[in-house]
Amino acid sequence: MDEVVSASPDQLIRAVDMKISAVRTQSLDFSFNELANMHAEGELIIDPEFQRMFRWTEGAQARFIESLLLELPVPPIFLIERDDRIYELIDGLQRISSFLHFRGQLVIDDKKLEPLILSDCDIVKELNGKSIKDLPRALDIKLKRSYIRAEILRKESDPRLRYYMFKRLNTGGERLAEQEVRNATIRLLSNDFNQFIVSLSRNTDFSASIDAITENAVRRKFDQELVLRFFSFKNAGELYRHDIADFLTDYMEAVSDPTAPTEFDYEEERKIFEKTFRVIKRISDILDYGSRIFGTIAPSGQPKSQFSVYHYEGIALGIQRVIDRVNIDDDVQMQALADVVKSGKVDQKFLKATGGGKNERNALKARVGYFEDRFDGALA
Repeated sequence: MDEVVSASPDQLIRAVDMKISAVRTQSLDFSFNELANMHAEGELIIDPEFQRMFRWTEGAQARFIESLLLELPVPPIFLIERDDRIYELIDGLQRISSFLHFRGQLVIDDKKLEPLILSDCDIVKELNGKSIKDLPRALDIKLKRSYIRAEILRKESDPRLRYYMFKRLNTGGERLAEQEVRNATIRLLSNDFNQFIVSLSRNTDFSASIDAITENAVRRKFDQELVLRFFSFKNAGELYRHDIADFLTDYMEAVSDPTAPTEFDYEEERKIFEKTFRVIKRISDILDYGSRIFGTIAPSGQPKSQFSVYHYEGIALGIQRVIDRVNIDDDVQMQALADVVKSGKVDQKFLKATGGGKNERNALKARVGYFEDRFDGALA
């Protein structure tokens, strides 16, 4: 969470100088052939989590290969040196992966991709339609010997500064989903909370309840973000102001920071999460909503297949007030909770706190508070 610290000019200068002294960097030039060989030998790690983020179009990849052949300047890549001297790529995925793809060496999800066929080259159009086997030997050698500058953050550097470096590097270019950046970067602080979120995103009751989200949303880790939303708002909702992305990132950092972690009882929080979505799945079965428990209601009175994060927050967070009192085997109790969900999803008092522009604090409190009060009343 953001913290304002007062400091005199001298103290401010010393604070900056101290952080500078905590950074150890080195600049080296590598040929792309060297990088490919290092990757093949396990000396350069391109994390599988990063590989799934590889999104340059084939045209963009081809134009990068064209740039190398034309000796056009390309931005540097950034590496982290681990304690075992192995390098990890933290910025430059698109460039390295494009080279590997063209050479037929790119592996994603344990599957080797077919060599890239160049297309959309707009300077040397004669390259279009060519693959690596079609390049004259002179151009093949030229490509392998193309150099790129690597900025290396040495292993002696403060790991927190390594984390913040990655976070800043991944705010430009083709924008990744917020959760993708969180997943990739947070492991530089600690990966425990991130892995906890990933594991809960695979919970069968949770997955069944949010199955209405699109395939593209799953690809961009929105299911994992929904788990993070649950814990962030449940445990630190009073700190939320307006920017949801920053709030979620701040909470994930606060729990993950090994120097001053926010208290988080993994075993107890897992039990709460699992019970919450077991109850929600039971409610959905009673109402015959299937995967539409968090959908908005159509004129027919049935929920739509379109997922609403506002309905998710209202129901999943609203039920926390009574979750300890819920007996999932009590049919009368479960029917009462189901009636609350059914009536609440069409109640204007709730709906006024949903929809466009309702991502602010008061609207969140209103939609969660609506279900808190009615779930509480149903079990009174």
